[in-house]
Amino acid sequence: CLVGNAKKWKSGSLAKSIANKGRIVELKATQIQHDTNQFLIRFEWTQTDLCFADILEMAGTTPIPPYLNRKAEEGDKKRYQTIYAQQSGSVAAPTAGLHFTSEVFSSLQSKNIRIEEVTLHVGAGTFRPVQSEKISDHNMHIESLLVSRETLNQLIHHLATGITAVGTTSLRTLESLYWLGLKVFINKDVELQDQLVSQWEPYLDHPELSSDESLGLLLSYLDNHEMDEIRFSTRLIIVPGYKFRLVNRLITNFHQPGSTLLLLVAAFLGKDWKSVYKYAIDHDFRFLSYGDSSFLNLNSNNQ
Repeated sequence: CLVGNAKKWKSGSLAKSIANKGRIVELKATQIQHDTNQFLIRFEWTQTDLCFADILEMAGTTPIPPYLNRKAEEGDKKRYQTIYAQQSGSVAAPTAGLHFTSEVFSSLQSKNIRIEEVTLHVGAGTFRPVQSEKISDHNMHIESLLVSRETLNQLIHHLATGITAVGTTSLRTLESLYWLGLKVFINKDVELQDQLVSQWEPYLDHPELSSDESLGLLLSYLDNHEMDEIRFSTRLIIVPGYKFRLVNRLITNFHQPGSTLLLLVAAFLGKDWKSVYKYAIDHDFRFLSYGDSSFLNLNSNNQ
């Protein structure tokens, strides 16, 4: 967990009473251990018929980004959520998706632009700035993903015409698929379910594989294992020098300095990222989660 005002919690347990359908649930949180950035907390509660997701729903508030420096408001339940969210699991909304409405989706589909969805559980590490002097010393957070057979088919079909990722984390999801397929190429007996794409995997020596070959290997894997989806996780970090394999265009908000998100944009645009951000600053664009969006094309030197 991330813990606010952690200095005030020296040791021991914290308790809270929560009203639930006429009954009172006693919730207790106990500190087990912690390091600089995160805490290990044991949660206990009295109504055993409730799962932890129920407790969070009852006791929690909308997890808006900490840099907004305010408490969550009732309106955040709608504003800080995409219209296509379906499954619980993320600690934050994929904010590039906040710009989309049903009307926008209808307009895109009328222009024969296909929309594919992936299940993406954004992790708390997305809020963590780069604090190390060298990016090589930064530990990237892990995010859980689920990609369907149909999405893999559509990605292969549209590689030639171009793929647009909505959000930096969606881009990391799509790019991670390439490295997942490469694992199958290297080891035919690899178990992909719950496999992890490591942080520096793309920057090591590896066999060269085309994007459609890599995605094709994933489809073959699904066929051989009689599966319709792949569930895996990624720690992939994208920094300048990364060669993009699947994504040609990116829709994303404007990010803060010292973030892995800005590093990703710099990798995507090359040196042009500075002029894009200068334009945004000079024209008073809004940054971060409730800010303005941008539509970026991959720098031709980064393909």
